Amino acid sequence: MKVRNIIFAVLAAALSLGCQKEDYVWVKTGIDRAQHQLMLTAAEIDETGMMPRSIWVGYDLDMLSKQLEKDKEVFKDSLRAQPAAELLGTRRLCGIYDWTSGFFPGSLWYVYELTGDESVKEQAARFTEKLNPVREYTGTHDLGFMINCSYGNALRLSPADTIPAVMIQTADNLCSRFDENIGCIRSWDFGTWNFPVIIDNMMNLDLLFNASRLSGNPYYREIALKHADKTMPNHFREDHTSWHVVSYNNDGTVESKQTFQGKNDDSAWSRGQAWGLYGYTAVYRETSDRKYLDFAQAIADMFIERTTTEDGIPYWDFDAPAGEDTPRDASAAAVAACGMLELSTMAENGEKYFNQAEKILKSLSSDAYLAAPGENQGFVLMHSTGSLAHGSEIDVPLNYADYYYLEGLQRYMGLKGIEYKNL
Repeated sequence: MKVRNIIFAVLAAALSLGCQKEDYVWVKTGIDRAQHQLMLTAAEIDETGMMPRSIWVGYDLDMLSKQLEKDKEVFKDSLRAQPAAELLGTRRLCGIYDWTSGFFPGSLWYVYELTGDESVKEQAARFTEKLNPVREYTGTHDLGFMINCSYGNALRLSPADTIPAVMIQTADNLCSRFDENIGCIRSWDFGTWNFPVIIDNMMNLDLLFNASRLSGNPYYREIALKHADKTMPNHFREDHTSWHVVSYNNDGTVESKQTFQGKNDDSAWSRGQAWGLYGYTAVYRETSDRKYLDFAQAIADMFIERTTTEDGIPYWDFDAPAGEDTPRDASAAAVAACGMLELSTMAENGEKYFNQAEKILKSLSSDAYLAAPGENQGFVLMHSTGSLAHGSEIDVPLNYADYYYLEGLQRYMGLKGIEYKNL
């Protein structure tokens, strides 16, 4: 009987291990597919001096009218020009000063971290170095995206004495956009707004937190917290959905509130909600101040409640008319998944956030969103939406969707104790 019990125990353990391995096939598929796509892209664009951003697509006015629930005559003047016919379906590249330029090298760094493949590391370093001139740039609030996602990951995974100087100089340039009277970092330098601040700017605060650690100077951290504290009461509604753009008067009072890339000013543009979720989770990580944790949880709860799709990938705007033809936004899902995974380690009911993030990552790793090898112009994920309200990047791959998908896989594997070599 004792022998029999031992045999049963061994068989049960073997079956358990087999099932466990099978459970994570989707993780390996996602990583392997990403490595293939990104290395293919790196080889094809290496000599261009550019970064991959998306795929060129056009738009249909009737579809936009239906999604925005507006007569086309009302919004047609705000639409971007349709791409030339010969561009349609081709890879959309961008220069190093584009706000998305840091995501491709950052994605390569994540693939290197996940696989340990030295050839990927080599490409990650090459494309990161291309961004070195950005350290002199002051013309955008997106310096955090551009430098923290590239050089920041390089510092983690391949430290070099030259990297901290790049990040600190860039942080100085980001801080030059901070206005003490207003209490925020200025976002855009275009348009008729007096001092526009977009919810995306919460994502650039990590660069400032890192700069304080690297320099020993609390100045960068102080500015980050002032920005977060000003944004909290002004950018969010009572239900914890956020406006996209809040413009301030010079005395710090609110000039206007809009949702520039959403369905309308009062709608909940899904990626904006994800930016806020991720951003305030990061601020809590850096401060341990309970008010930020409570706020991040409230945003996460709203995000989960407002996501009505079966696969957990939200529509481009939570208030868009839901239907089979309504564009999804894989980028919003990926950003939210990253925020929820980190939040799951902080909140008392963390399992709720972990489970939702896992659902999102499994969906993104399915054939419905994960591109086939060699397809999708070398991008990893399909079905993101950039700015539908402007007819731009609708139902396309986006480099930041790929980046946060890979960050999500990295966070997930860390929490589950999974190593690539064992998949």
